Amino acid sequence: MDTVIYVSLVFIVFITLYPFYYTLVLSFNNGIDTSRGGVYFWPRVFTLENYIQVFKDPAWGRASFISVSRTVIGTACTLIFSGLFAYGLSFDNLRFRKIYMSILLFSMYFSGGLIPYFVLLRALGLLNSFAVYIIPLLMDSFMVLIMIAFFKEIPRSLHESAKIDGANDLIIFFRIILPTSKPVVATASLFMGVHQWNSWFDALLYVTKDHMRPLQMILQLILRETQIENILQIHSLTQRQSRRINPESYKMAVLIVTTVPIVFVYPFAQKYFVKGIMMGSVKL
Repeated sequence: MDTVIYVSLVFIVFITLYPFYYTLVLSFNNGIDTSRGGVYFWPRVFTLENYIQVFKDPAWGRASFISVSRTVIGTACTLIFSGLFAYGLSFDNLRFRKIYMSILLFSMYFSGGLIPYFVLLRALGLLNSFAVYIIPLLMDSFMVLIMIAFFKEIPRSLHESAKIDGANDLIIFFRIILPTSKPVVATASLFMGVHQWNSWFDALLYVTKDHMRPLQMILQLILRETQIENILQIHSLTQRQSRRINPESYKMAVLIVTTVPIVFVYPFAQKYFVKGIMMGSVKL
């Protein structure tokens, strides 16, 4: 039985990881050779041309700056605003707490619709601006619930002693609550950071300027291209360069470039991740 279990687990691991490995292999393989097929486990004709063409395009530099900026700034702002909201709701004696909780839960299941949301963003002047990536995501309902439960586990004696020393609520939150809440902070940061990095639909709907598009938006545009002529026209490749790449290998290189940065974040947050979810989901 142990043999059956081990073989089954190895098979599951293989079919789970192989698509990612296959993407990496094709991204390093010569374009003409890739079009012949038969490349499965290692690059048959190794080349860096696919990555060179990706990084030579100035659009990728602008898109990388937008993606990194929205991920860092958006995650920090969402963490602060959601944390402050959750910190207030963690007190049972807060006035109108039930009303706030009802609004919070209602917003998780119902929305005003896409068109009213677009009209609201236009009225606020957020269309075609960097703020459209930040302001609408300042409050994450799911993470607020996790934080509320976690903050309730912090001994109230810390609040009382800080109050006696003359600290106000903001000082208590930033100097006591956040430093003692590393598991839930790391968990929230990971969720929010991945969401910001992978988000592209908001750019599709609310941004029309090319220089405001994030990496994932450009990735979506490239993945939709099916003909080599379209890709060559978009990225201004010469005929000599086009002989060394094809749409498939180019797409794989783009996928690796847009995926690897966020993957490196997980090892640093993993030790807090499970603890933050478990402690923050016990009770409200």
